[in-house]
Amino acid sequence: MLHYDFMRTAFAAATIVAIVAGPIGYFLVLRGQTFAGHALAHVGFTGATGAILIGFSPLAGLVCLTVAAGIAMGFLGERLAQRDVAIGIILALALGLGLLFLHFFTAFATKATALLFGNVLAVDAGTVWILLFMGVVSLATLAVISRPLLFVSIQPELAVAKGVPARALSIAFLAIVALATAECAQIVGVLLVFALMIGPAATAQRLTKNIASGLGLAALLALADAWLGLTLAFYTDWPTSFWIAALSAAGYFLAILPWAHWLPRRAAMGVGTGKSLAPKALAPGDSRPAS
Repeated sequence: MLHYDFMRTAFAAATIVAIVAGPIGYFLVLRGQTFAGHALAHVGFTGATGAILIGFSPLAGLVCLTVAAGIAMGFLGERLAQRDVAIGIILALALGLGLLFLHFFTAFATKATALLFGNVLAVDAGTVWILLFMGVVSLATLAVISRPLLFVSIQPELAVAKGVPARALSIAFLAIVALATAECAQIVGVLLVFALMIGPAATAQRLTKNIASGLGLAALLALADAWLGLTLAFYTDWPTSFWIAALSAAGYFLAILPWAHWLPRRAAMGVGTGKSLAPKALAPGDSRPAS
């Protein structure tokens, strides 16, 4: 399988995206903003098709409009989680506009399919370097804001009382989510971003309550889904996006089975996973969340 250049390139791209998507998706699930992340993917589709319409790179349009939308959503702050109806309407409008743009240039229907459902096997070496740069920027920024972001995510009122800039953190975080969404769209398409960003993160949160372990596990699960999905796609000739989505869903459903319930309880007690965040991170006299 790895004798083919296109497969090596696909594995490189999938590895970068999975390592980025896991930790960012973990915070997205923790903050209850998964629907906002899904909306960003649809907005990105509009940006990509609009860029095609005027003769620019679809990746450039995808990144630019997604980041702009992420920053705009960030201004809503913590109220974003309660505005699912408004986000849903924006999501539908964005997808409709993307289809309208394609209506004017039907010759790009193949590119539209790749945008919607992904085509990691068509990623070239130049795109891999772009994804690597975006990934480094995303993870570096997340590392800088992770501690205050965790505090705001778990106890927003206490964090604001302590002087933590919740609005600025929300803007920065959703800008990072937008970059990660644009990356995931190159692998699984805008309609299946949940598969790589949300599925592994949600599974990791079911298996451990320790933040550090959860972030690492989310990245490992996303990486396993991507690698195994590519391998199965090569040997079955079925779409890679299907396999990644199927593996992501299977992992989550296995994690919520009754026999797996001992894992969250075990982690919550701090047995074998380090100290639990829940009982100590929000002590009234402590201005910082536990690591």
